[in-house]
Order: sequence, then C-alpha cells, then structure tokens
Amino acid sequence: MSVSINRAESRHRRSILSVPALLLLASIAGCGGGGSSSAPASPGNANAVLTPAPAPAPNPGTTQPASYWKPALGDTWQWQLAGTVNTSYQVAVYDIDLFTTPAATIQALQANGKKVVCYFSAGSSENWRPDFSRFQPADMGNGLSGWPGERWLDTRSANVRNIMQARLDLAVSKGCNGVEPDNVDGYSNGSGFALSAATQLDYNRFLASEAHQRKLSIALKNDLDQLNQLVGDFDFAVNEQCHEFAECSGYQAFIASGKPVFNAEYAAAYRTDAAARAALCADARTRQFHTLVLPLALDDSFRFSCEP
Repeated sequence: MSVSINRAESRHRRSILSVPALLLLASIAGCGGGGSSSAPASPGNANAVLTPAPAPAPNPGTTQPASYWKPALGDTWQWQLAGTVNTSYQVAVYDIDLFTTPAATIQALQANGKKVVCYFSAGSSENWRPDFSRFQPADMGNGLSGWPGERWLDTRSANVRNIMQARLDLAVSKGCNGVEPDNVDGYSNGSGFALSAATQLDYNRFLASEAHQRKLSIALKNDLDQLNQLVGDFDFAVNEQCHEFAECSGYQAFIASGKPVFNAEYAAAYRTDAAARAALCADARTRQFHTLVLPLALDDSFRFSCEP
C-alpha cells in the first residue's frame, strides 16, 4: 500500500481486501492465494466531478420490527473476508463476505450457535461483484485511491438504493443475521459528487431502515463524525484503527446505549510488540470494545484477540 493513500480512505477500505486487490497483496506478501484479476474498470474519467443527481426525500428514520437479533454489548467476534472461513473460533458473532461466503457456511456457523453478519460495500461499486452491471455510469464517481476497480457511488441515486435493497434481500436469502455496509462516509471523501453530511445521514438511515424491515441487524461502519447522530438507527458499530489514530472516544455513544463496538487494528506493532499489544488491549477493555489485531487481508493468517 502506498504511503500516499489518504488516511481516511486507507482506513475504511481495509474491509474489501477479499477481492482481486487482495490477490495482488497476497502474492506480494507471500501469503499464497490465487484466482483471476478483477475485470477492467468501467470507462470514463474516474476523477471527473459528475452532475449531481436529484436528492431523494429525507428519510424519517429507522422503523425497527418488534423482534430481530441484535448483538449484545458483551458479544465477541471474528472478522474474515478472504479465503475459506475458519469456523473454529469460540465467538458469538462472525462477520464474513456476503457474496463469496456459501450459504452452507453461514448455516454451519449458526448450527454451532454463532450469529452471522454479512459484509458488502454500500458506498462504492466494485467491478468484480456479480451485480456490478446494474450500476449506471451516472451512479459512479471518482475512483478510490489505491483500489483499482472501485468507484464512489452517488448515494442519492434511486438506482443505487435499489441495488442495495437487492443486496439486503440476498442477505436474507442466505440466512444472514445482520449486515455490515461499508463505505458509508463518501461525503467526507473525494467522491466526485456533491454529497453532504445531510445526504449521508439520509442514506445511512435508509440502509438501517431497509435492514430492519427485513429483520436484519445492521452495523455502522466507521463514519466517525456522525456517530452521535446515527447511534439510534444502528445496532452496533464496526471500526477500523481508532486506537492507532486516537479516534475511539466517539464510540462511547454506542457503549452507553448498550450497543457493542467491534474494532480491528492493523498496525504492525500490535502484532510484533507484546507490550504495545498489551497496552492496546488494556485500553480496549477499559472502553468495553471488542478489539482484534488482524492482517490487512482479513484472511485469518493471524489473529490476536483482546478478550480476557
């Protein structure tokens, strides 16, 4: 990964390394792996600022069904988005890829008492996904720096929202208990669209409402500047690198609401330096976070847990 990558983009893009970009990374790192490279990026100038689409009517907020699974504050987790899922961890929640994980794996985890959260990107197009052709050229804006084949989405687009509804339907059909939509902070990145904090809140609440209507729990992924505004709409939080970048304090809004914070850290020191990892875990336990030290590839090549 180039050191020139914007820190915000670098941080929240960790979670899509289950895709062709991972294959390149894995070969460089000597971790094995294989498969074909991603399809060519869609045509057009990926850095152009596109004409904004009309904004949809404001979403009034999440409608929550009377009964659906919600993770408890004390629930433990495992996060793996690449490779064959290691189902042996004694945790309460598995977070795995919606598209690449077989339904049989989800069923096996649930048969062993686990709950399953299914990951997908809600804020970017990925040209290797099976539904990529459904995105219209006007839906896709600037490329994500360092991530070939991905472009920011115009989250105001009715077509984009229809695709996300179909992905939530897929989560239901595969038996997922919850979902983790990624890249839900495009307004604070160079998307190429006139997105704003208000349009992001509307989109994120749309995702939460649609998930809850399907009796799916939903995670708020990163989007640090909107934690207080969205804590009432989401059931738990997934964060990357808040310890490394001293950005953890805002998550107390989730903890105070009895909603767990699942945190992943990637800094090499947390893996190689036992004292640094001990300090990290002490801080995580004080905050009541569920912190894992994981590889960037999220491929289960190593795992350190801060659980006592």
